[in-house]
Amino acid sequence: MMMMTTGELWTTLGSTAGTIMVVWAMFRQYIPYDIREYLIKYGHQFMSFLSPYIEITFQEYTDDFFEGRNNVYTTIEAYLISHSSNFAKRLKADAGPNDRNLVFSMDDYEEVTDEFQGVKLWWSSNKNVPMSSSITFYPGSDEKRYYKLKFHKRHRELITSSYLNHVREEGKAVGVRNRQRKLYTNNKSDDWYRYRGSVWSHVVFEHPATFQTLAMDPVKKKEIVDDLITFSKSKEYYKKIGKAWKRGYLLYGPPGTGKSSMIAAMANFLDYDIYDLELTTVKDNTELRKLLIEISSKSVVVIEDIDCSLDLTGQRRDKKKSKEEKEKKEGEAEVATAIKKEKEKAKDEESKVTLSGLLNFIDGLWSACGGERLIVFTTNHVDQLDPALTRRGRMDKHIEMSYCNYEGFKVLAKNYLDLESHPLFNTIHGLMDETQITPADVAENLMPKSLGDNCKECLEALIRALQVAKKETKPKAENTEE
Repeated sequence: MMMMTTGELWTTLGSTAGTIMVVWAMFRQYIPYDIREYLIKYGHQFMSFLSPYIEITFQEYTDDFFEGRNNVYTTIEAYLISHSSNFAKRLKADAGPNDRNLVFSMDDYEEVTDEFQGVKLWWSSNKNVPMSSSITFYPGSDEKRYYKLKFHKRHRELITSSYLNHVREEGKAVGVRNRQRKLYTNNKSDDWYRYRGSVWSHVVFEHPATFQTLAMDPVKKKEIVDDLITFSKSKEYYKKIGKAWKRGYLLYGPPGTGKSSMIAAMANFLDYDIYDLELTTVKDNTELRKLLIEISSKSVVVIEDIDCSLDLTGQRRDKKKSKEEKEKKEGEAEVATAIKKEKEKAKDEESKVTLSGLLNFIDGLWSACGGERLIVFTTNHVDQLDPALTRRGRMDKHIEMSYCNYEGFKVLAKNYLDLESHPLFNTIHGLMDETQITPADVAENLMPKSLGDNCKECLEALIRALQVAKKETKPKAENTEE
């Protein structure tokens, strides 16, 4: 038999494709929709029955809105990242941790092979794009991505009992190695990101603060470090005693005493992400719960200036004014009354998060959704917080961030001037014992203001600042005594 020429081959292929298109058009035109769906459905089942292969699908998001991104999908994605760059022909490239290198992953509709104990498997990356362009409330995006695993049915037991566990464990390990720590903030309720992605948006977290650079008493610093180490290694202990694996920290003290730096040092020490929760943009308790369930493990949840975020003293503002208050100034103009009502209306539309909702967020039933979390509150006025919020069990450890002492000064001198000793240190020591100055003020005076400044000039600037602070402190002390 003579082989077909190239022209004859293309002619045959074109004729076959044309015939298939004509048949398909006639099928859609003359076969009713219900019958078409029936034939396609059972035809697919018949072909699956004849096929010796099994397929397992792993969706990026579950059907439950509250569940968020599927952890199984995430671990598979991390696992395939370590394999796809060697086998896949079409890749997606993203910035790696700290932008030092690129991380390659499978592109959409790409397939790679894998092997486990001599068994060959196929992974493919797919997505479903909805026909309608209308806004959907699906958590993640309109495009629903999923991975599909294909293998021979005679290896079902090996794949389901051993291989998938291997993939998840290996994926978790790869995820930890390639993890890029992030700083999250919650989006507003009407933010368009809420429809396109997560309720949180983020940037790369690159704060340089560590416990070594923190201006703080060494004994207190070691106490905090030991507490963090104990927490990070206590998963089984928390499970044993029946508590969610979380710990609350209350940082309180005057402004400029290093509360934010302490949070960054804690995150850097444990290699955790930070979720900076802005309560004033949270609409109500239900939205607060939605935020909570999308917080990952190994994270620090921060609510700064908790005393200013909301009215959390336990006494919520009464929204209904009494008749006497409304009619107190009967002679006022109607314009002034309208303005007042608008202000009240705007105030009523502010965050409706209640104290009980926040307490449930901290240690209620919803707080058990996830583990290995630190919850950190900061405040300048700890006495203004409701005792129910600060009691042990919610805020387990209270840390006072006080004024700078001599030990803290030596840490800052090492950080800013690379000095461990200097003749002016004795003078500074004496002044710091007699006055109060924050670490932020000390750091500002130690920082060189120009390239020509030397260490002595910076230390003398600090001495002058301490002398001014000392003079300002004396009148206050005398007035207090009187």
